[in-house]
Amino acid sequence: MEAETTPTKILAAHECWKLLREAPFGRLALCVQGSPEIFPVNFVVDHGSIVFRTSEGTKSRFSERAAVAFETDGLLDDGTLVWSVVVKGHAATINQTPELLATVQLPLHPWEMGRKDRFMRLVPETISGRAFTPVPAASHRHAAPAHDE
Repeated sequence: MEAETTPTKILAAHECWKLLREAPFGRLALCVQGSPEIFPVNFVVDHGSIVFRTSEGTKSRFSERAAVAFETDGLLDDGTLVWSVVVKGHAATINQTPELLATVQLPLHPWEMGRKDRFMRLVPETISGRAFTPVPAASHRHAAPAHDE
């Protein structure tokens, strides 16, 4: 059997960071009591890291100094190119006064009502990305489902 060839382009780190800077939101993946969970978050890129705001709760409790993943994706070129960027690292609350004061000035505003006064920083250990041209929906071949009789 031959290996399937794919037109997927692996993105360089600088391309990944450029896409991250332009993305309006992403998803934070972490482990909550032994089970994977994913949370949508808005964020900003700050000095080679990802900063997001949250409240006291599940995200802050289970991501504190834990291994997490962050993913964002989107479309380029009027939908002719799909991309995805994944950052893996550790998150921690920003609590040093000079760093916190600088972080408060970032253009990072909660989308959800309620207090979101905990700023957290995800420090990347790895960053990866890929892009590909999607197959037009009209060209998808739908096989008839098999029925047991």
